[in-house]
Amino acid sequence: MAGQINELDNYLDNHYIHRSNWLRAAVLGANDGILSTASLAIGVAAASATREPIILATLAGLVAGALSMAAGEYVSVSSQTDVEKADIEREKQELNEMPEIELQRLADIYVKRGLKKTTALTVAQELTEHDALGAHIRDELGINEIS
Repeated sequence: MAGQINELDNYLDNHYIHRSNWLRAAVLGANDGILSTASLAIGVAAASATREPIILATLAGLVAGALSMAAGEYVSVSSQTDVEKADIEREKQELNEMPEIELQRLADIYVKRGLKKTTALTVAQELTEHDALGAHIRDELGINEIS
């Protein structure tokens, strides 16, 4: 039985969806880098009869584009991380100040997903006993290891 569960875990870990975010960003970044660098080279080539300015402009465009993409991605990820951390802190506070309301919110989420009210409440109670913050982070905030 344990071998079957490990096999299932390995199977689930191999789905492409778990890798789609970085793949999407890589394709978008590569496409943007290729198009903007090629456009820059074509523009300089149209204005210059010698090879050196074209090569220099193309290299400068590559470096500037790479630095710009890196800085933009860093700011984007940092902003998202800050928002997620703030939401997690708020969730911790709500769990401490109003645990009954938070339990009901969790149960309501499961009802909206298709569970009966009694089943949803039982699931919410069991998950809360196991890891209340983890359940709320995953199911109320929608934050998980993949995203």
